[in-house]
Amino acid sequence: MMKKNFYSILVATILTFVCFNTSIAQSIEDLRINEVMLENTDNYVDKFGNRSVWIEIMNLGYNDVNIANCYLTNDINNPKMYRIPEGDPVTVIPKRQFMLFFADGVTQHGTQHLNFTLETKKFIALFSSDGRTLIDSVTLPALQPNTTYCRKPDGVGNWQISDITTPSATNDIFDNKATANETFAKLDPYGVIMTIIAMIAVFIPLWVLYRIFEFIGNVNQGKFKLRRKKDTKVEGSVAAETGEEQISGEVIVAISAALHFYKENQHDLESEIITIKRASKLYSPWSSKIHNLTKTPELKRNR
Repeated sequence: MMKKNFYSILVATILTFVCFNTSIAQSIEDLRINEVMLENTDNYVDKFGNRSVWIEIMNLGYNDVNIANCYLTNDINNPKMYRIPEGDPVTVIPKRQFMLFFADGVTQHGTQHLNFTLETKKFIALFSSDGRTLIDSVTLPALQPNTTYCRKPDGVGNWQISDITTPSATNDIFDNKATANETFAKLDPYGVIMTIIAMIAVFIPLWVLYRIFEFIGNVNQGKFKLRRKKDTKVEGSVAAETGEEQISGEVIVAISAALHFYKENQHDLESEIITIKRASKLYSPWSSKIHNLTKTPELKRNR
């Protein structure tokens, strides 16, 4: 039983060690040399007020990486030239962030100051903590003062010379290419083209809507006319089937007048003789004296 427990503990320890080293190796592999300046005469100043050659290391990963115990060198045959000391919080590089090292040969200024320069050897390499595994390296071309050799996009792009330096910042935000807004502003400094485009964007949709409503109205009007024509045909067909003829309005008026005269005894007593009846009242009621004022009204004034 004790033997089995011993083997179980041993296997668990080995697995833990392997997993731990694997996680560290994967994190260290996210580091990249991202930007280097060889001659600094009017550029970045360190905490001691010095302008030195600087090297930018980037963490491409999405977890913090501690670069402590890794090595920087300017000689591929001497990978352990400068070991980055541990115990300094500055060696922890946050995700997608950067860390600067100064190749000034003044290590007493701190962790970020290397024990070598790049005056004679234009080469930089980053080795893992074992001193054998090469993480990244770059051979530098001849550079003008205050220019850098950098990657665009950060950490994964091709190396190129840039006269715009970005220590401890991304290289992607500084691009010599003009943006679309800048290009358009040059083409249309007074906003004439923009005004025309805005008017087109407003009036064309309105014209399209007008044509759509016009089409819908024509369709509905055509349907109404067709329906009315069908109703007329139906009425004509019904009249033809029943044998009825359409009677004009004049005939209807004449018949109505004849019926009225007959009912009110307004017809002539004899044929070819016009009969005129006298009204029973010989005066108009409005001319009667009883409807006149008997006394002229007086107007009284208040004193």
